[in-house]
Amino acid sequence: MMNVRYRTETSAWPGFVDLFSNLVIILIFLLIVFVFLWTTTSVFNKSTGVKMVADLKATNEQQAQTIQQMIADEQEAKRLLVLARNQLETLEQNNIALTDELTEIDASVEDLIAAYEAKVMELQVNGDSMQKMIADLTGQLNQANLDKEKTAQLEQERKLLQEQMDEQRAELMVQLEKLQAALDAAEAKSYAQEIQYVEMSNRLNKALADKVAELKEVEKYQSDFYKGVKLAIGERSAMHEKGDRFVVNSDILFKSGSYKLSAEGKKQLRVIASVIKDMESKIPTDIDWIIRVDGHTDKKKVIAGTCGYKNNTELSLLRATAVVDELVKDGVSKRRLIPSGFGDLYPIALGNDAETLRKNRRIELQLTNQ
Repeated sequence: MMNVRYRTETSAWPGFVDLFSNLVIILIFLLIVFVFLWTTTSVFNKSTGVKMVADLKATNEQQAQTIQQMIADEQEAKRLLVLARNQLETLEQNNIALTDELTEIDASVEDLIAAYEAKVMELQVNGDSMQKMIADLTGQLNQANLDKEKTAQLEQERKLLQEQMDEQRAELMVQLEKLQAALDAAEAKSYAQEIQYVEMSNRLNKALADKVAELKEVEKYQSDFYKGVKLAIGERSAMHEKGDRFVVNSDILFKSGSYKLSAEGKKQLRVIASVIKDMESKIPTDIDWIIRVDGHTDKKKVIAGTCGYKNNTELSLLRATAVVDELVKDGVSKRRLIPSGFGDLYPIALGNDAETLRKNRRIELQLTNQ
């Protein structure tokens, strides 16, 4: 691609003429001052005063002529400066017009070069395509020649394969007969197993239905159990019914970080034990029911080596076991109680404040079937 660059030079002549004119004016001023001072000094000299005055007059006339000449030169220099400026402006206008024309020519040349390069690229692509077609045709021709040579060999191999297929077909017929016999035996066995499956399914459905019916029977006594406990202990915010279970806050049963029941805790458990013993006499003996005693803690971590347990899960299990042991001690059948500990895995409230942590430290009693 062709690039055209132009440089516009600025003439220093107008500035030089202005500077020269200013210097001439300053020189004339200094000369007048000098003559004035010299004349003043000489006039008051009595011995040479008259001669000096005549000389000053002559000198003054010469200087006046010189000044007039310099003024004329200055006017001529200004005239030449104006003429030079007009010529410079004309040249600059011509230069701008020429630059615009060359820019248009440069753009046209760039377009032509781009079109030429695109055409060359297109011809190269077409040439590559034609070269590939020639190579493909040559390969096909060579392959056709090879195919003629392989035709006879392939025919011979086909005959050999046909013989092998006949032999394999005979072997497959023998194997199919054996498989058919095995399939018949498998179908007979499957039919027998299907009968057994139907019988087992019927027994399982009956057992499941019995379990559901038993669970429904247990649910009838859940509300009676929770109401009985609530009536026995009175209205207390630390003990309340929540869904299918009764929640007892751990703070009324244990001291902080301990799994030893407090005196107040034992007193409350005696009340709950009396309700459970009353339920034992009300629930029919054919219903296999239990009371789950689940221990829960807050999320404060256990400091290793400071307690008789390793973590919150172990603490919750120890507390649930202590509750079960106390209920058994108060007369509840041990086979009706199952302790378990969940630590801080199932909080009922989220947060880090004291009230939230207090709510999560709890013992849950749930009447359910085994």
